[in-house]
Amino acid sequence: MKEAEIPENEEERLRSLRRLDVLDTPEEEVFDRITRIASAVFGMPISLVSLIDEERQWFKSRVGLDATETPRNISFCGHAIHTDVPLIVPDATKDDRFADNPLVTGELGLRFYAGVPLRIADGARLGTLCIIDQKPRQFSAGEIAILSDLAGIAVRELELRRVSLSDTLTGTFNRRMFEKLGALEFSRARRNKEHFCFAILGVDDLDRINDTFGRDAGDTVLVAFARVCEDFLRNEDVFFRLGGAEFGILLGNTMPDAAIDAMNRLRQMVEVIPVDHDDNSIVLTVSAGVAAMGPADMSLDTMVQRADVALDVARKLGCNRVEIN
Repeated sequence: MKEAEIPENEEERLRSLRRLDVLDTPEEEVFDRITRIASAVFGMPISLVSLIDEERQWFKSRVGLDATETPRNISFCGHAIHTDVPLIVPDATKDDRFADNPLVTGELGLRFYAGVPLRIADGARLGTLCIIDQKPRQFSAGEIAILSDLAGIAVRELELRRVSLSDTLTGTFNRRMFEKLGALEFSRARRNKEHFCFAILGVDDLDRINDTFGRDAGDTVLVAFARVCEDFLRNEDVFFRLGGAEFGILLGNTMPDAAIDAMNRLRQMVEVIPVDHDDNSIVLTVSAGVAAMGPADMSLDTMVQRADVALDVARKLGCNRVEIN
């Protein structure tokens, strides 16, 4: 048996998957409808919406299979997520990658597999819509097209989850997503004994901007600030709007000095990029508070509290600065 290789962008792929907050969620009719249609259209006993997590493939929807997940290392879908091209296996017993796979030799008796990667807008392939039979089959180009269309519907539904976790003004992740993903990232960093920092950034004097130029100008400033941050940050950093003029950043694999340096560079970048609104050019400044994970931090909440205190200190010292606590 040939185990699927780990994609080069695995960390980013897993982050994209977890940002959707879909793993281990209850059954949903919209996904169940897709798998029912797939089984009916192609006459397949098994149809799955499969998502590839770190060590397992988990089924958001399933027809004809009792298991809710299987190990990733024996999954066919783990192979399918490497390209955008559907993976078609007419007879697994004649394919060197799968002939001695437990899913083939065991009780399931898998023979035919067709899986279309679920690729979302950021480029991450999260899993597949796949159909399975216990007898060899051929699959035509027309059938591949139909299965791909159904996979596209599944992708659209996954993307809608992202919208529900996004801030309506800036398009960044919202506080609900921060509370969910932040806890996961904190736990992962502790488990792997990695350096981990959290930063709160606040746009300075937003009330003054609103009073001087109007609330529309304040909204324009927040959107422009969010775009600068997203362009500046690394792929592994996760950016949120926490509310009002405040934003948060999860900085994985980052030591305190590096976090402070990054926030200072971001602060300086914001300062030299004026925001145009109507006939006005608005100069922004931003303050930031940073907290680094320490032995006493049992949850992200304590880091958030310390970062918030550091942000207050930065503001009391005149704004447009970075402080750590």
